[in-house]
Amino acid sequence: MFVATREIDLHRSTEGDVVDVTQQVQDVVTDCGLDEGSAHVFVSGSTGAVTTMEFEPGLKKDLFRALECLAPSRGEYAHDEMWHDGNGHSHVRASLLGPSLVVPVLNGRLALGRWQQIVFLELDNKPRDRRLLVQVIGRTNG
Repeated sequence: MFVATREIDLHRSTEGDVVDVTQQVQDVVTDCGLDEGSAHVFVSGSTGAVTTMEFEPGLKKDLFRALECLAPSRGEYAHDEMWHDGNGHSHVRASLLGPSLVVPVLNGRLALGRWQQIVFLELDNKPRDRRLLVQVIGRTNG
């Protein structure tokens, strides 16, 4: 069983950023020579999220509109009362979406649908440098 871990650094992301990292994750799969297995993408931090979506401007707006309904940025949060940092909504949104994603790898390629991309969502209310961990597990082609 082959296991390798690589990092993807994202610099100064701000609330509302949606970053397509599909090619970077595929590059890790290719560079590691993974033939069959899985790629696990994880963001360190409690105010960012990783998911899949059709990466297009309308859907990016729709997603954040939906998140505003679920966890309003001007809502009242016990987190804000405790820490006074105004990002309680960021933590709730990140918890709803989750910090990670696992994608199967078949014949050296991410098994994504035609319109499906892997994205990182910045949910914090202040700029952040982010690190995504990509861990591939499986059988190599070597």
